[in-house]
Order: sequence, then structure tokens, then C-alpha cells
Amino acid sequence: MVNDRFKISPYLALFVISTNQIGVGVLGFQRIIAKSAGHDSWIAIILAALCVHFLLFIMYMMLKKTDGDIINIHQNIFGKLIGNFLSNLFIVYLIVQTILVLRTYLEVLQVWMFPELNIWVFSFYFLGLAVYIISGGFRVVVGICFFSIVLPLYLWFSAAFPLEFSSFRNLLPIFDHSIKDMALATKDMTLSIIGFEIILVFYPFIKNPEKSHKWAHFGVMYTTLVYLVMGVTALIFFSPGQLEKTIWATLSMWKIVQMPIVERFEYIGIASWMLVVLPNVCLSLWGASRLLKKIYNVKQKYMLWAIALFVLIISGLLTNRKEINVLNEIYSQVGFYFLYLYIPFLFIATLILYKVRNKE
Repeated sequence: MVNDRFKISPYLALFVISTNQIGVGVLGFQRIIAKSAGHDSWIAIILAALCVHFLLFIMYMMLKKTDGDIINIHQNIFGKLIGNFLSNLFIVYLIVQTILVLRTYLEVLQVWMFPELNIWVFSFYFLGLAVYIISGGFRVVVGICFFSIVLPLYLWFSAAFPLEFSSFRNLLPIFDHSIKDMALATKDMTLSIIGFEIILVFYPFIKNPEKSHKWAHFGVMYTTLVYLVMGVTALIFFSPGQLEKTIWATLSMWKIVQMPIVERFEYIGIASWMLVVLPNVCLSLWGASRLLKKIYNVKQKYMLWAIALFVLIISGLLTNRKEINVLNEIYSQVGFYFLYLYIPFLFIATLILYKVRNKE
């Protein structure tokens, strides 16, 4: 059981869920989904969001029945041995998530700002900051999540600048793509919307967790709004041919922002984005170390330092775009099957288990 002094208010679930979904994916998701659905790809964002709402709903149903986290769910269904093995796989999933978020942000820094940036040094200090924050406890991590939503809010107003050079005709004709194309684009959104599954770890840290259900859905709605605004803006600003060749569409749109005191707004945007990336890394590191502590009954700080060291080493060894892309694709595929196949399977298994127990 988690002591009440370590728990957070239900409404803060909005910030935790939304923060973990809005990461580096916002900077370049437009090109990926436009490959399949073209100018209709904004519809895929809405479809992906509806899927997330459904998955979040069944996650809450499972967590409410077990009154615990993913370890309790696994142990109730599969027993302690197999359950802990599956929980370890989820820990690996969180660690890979940490590596991808950190390394992708480093790539943005290298390409757009500092080509000679030393990956090892930056990763060392970044992870050191994350470990310092996590050492303060989960409530401190949630505080960082709150500020990561509130402080960079000004960046979303930058979406107004490209409108001067945009054409809404780029969105026509609507529903011009097949169901297969829309399904592929919705699947491509997986990597961008991943993150809400962190509820499977921090659920026991919420006061009156059943009251946080609606706030978690509000968090997903905010995330959807952000992706929708940036997605539609890119579709009406770029031509299909331009968008196909633009890896970081959001950053490219920031380049046209002109202000009397700012020459290169994208530099401000990338620097500010560290406030968004930092809680992503903190939540994944905290979640992985928390689960390891619970499974192996070891102090969380030891696990935290070990994971941070591993992330530092792997991040430093990923030296080019091709390696990062391969890891991104593998993680995206694993995330897709985890969310759309494994989570519903766990939900059905939980329902059957508790139905049998009630009969007995």
C-alpha cells in the first residue's frame, strides 16, 4: 500500500497522462501519417484518440478490480512467476521508451542547433537532472509534469503564423482515402500517442483513483487537440510533395515565425521543448525503477541509478539516424501490439477471472 502523503490529487492525472503523450513525436508526426492517408490524415488523429479513450477506459476497469498496478494484474492472472516475468518485459518497454525520447531529442538538437553536440556529456547531465527530480518522490515528478504543460503553452500560438501562407483547399476532398489507408495512418499514430499506459504504474499513487478517471480522459482530449492543431496546420501549410520530404514539420513551421526581438524562433521552441521531454524521461525512469523495487524488493534509488546508467550507455552508442529509426520502428510495432492486442487480452482475462471467483 502507498502512504497517503505520497499520493496525488485525482485531477493531476490529466497532466501526467497528457505530458507523457506529448513528446518528441509532435515535432514530426505529420509526415508519417500523411504517407498513408495524405490530406485525410487529420481524421486518423481523431480515430487514434478514440482508440486511446477506449484503451484507457479498460485499463481503469482492470486497475479498479485489482486495486493495484500492472504487477498485481499480471500476478492475479498468471501467478507470481509468469506474472513477474511479464512485468519485467513491461519494464524493458519503459526503459526503451526512455532511450528513444532522450536520443530523438538529442538528434533534434544536433540537426537544428548544435551539430558538434557531445551526446555523452549532454545525456549525462540530462539523466542526472532526471534522477535528481525522481529522488524527490513521485509528487515532485508530477509537479514537473504540471509545469511541462503550463509553461510551454505559448508555443501553440505559433500555429497562427503559418496560416498567412496556408490554403485550406489542401484538405479537400474530404474522405478521399480508403478504410485501409485510414487504418494504416491510425496505426502510424501509435508512436506519437504512446505514453498513457503509464497509468498502469502510478494508479496506486492517486487519492480516490476512481475520481481520476475523467481527468485522465481530459488529458487525452488535450493531447488530441494539440496533435490536431499541429497536424491540420501542417497539412494546409505544406503541399503533399513538401510534407513528404519534411522530417520535422513542426520545426519547419516555426522557422517562419517572425518577431521584432526573435530572429530564429525554432531555437526558442527546441530549447523550450526540453521542458516537455524532461517529464517524459522522468516518468519512464520512475515507472521502471518503481516496478523493479516492487518485484525484487530492492531500494528504488539503486534501481534508478542502474537504469539511468544503462540509458546513458545505449543513448551514446546510437550514433546515426538509421539506428534511431530502426529502434523507433521496433518500439512502435511493439507498442501497437501491446496496446491493441495485449491490453484487451488482459482486460478479458481479468473479467473472466473475477467472474469465476465470484461464482466460487
